[in-house]
Amino acid sequence: MSDTNAVLPWLVIRQDDNGNRYRVGRYATKTEAQEVADRLDSRTEERLYVVERTEASRRVR
Repeated sequence: MSDTNAVLPWLVIRQDDNGNRYRVGRYATKTEAQEVADRLDSRTEERLYVVERTEASRRVR
């Protein structure tokens, strides 16, 4: 297990039209990650960015 997962458990993921997913960034809080996702989403009419908690951070708790 990496310490990074425990400190930055929230991911912003971009999903394209073909279902491919790309990690955009890692964040310490869900609020911070959601703000980034919302800011990126504001550039397009479609919702392309989602916030998810990493699996490793779920197991640590």
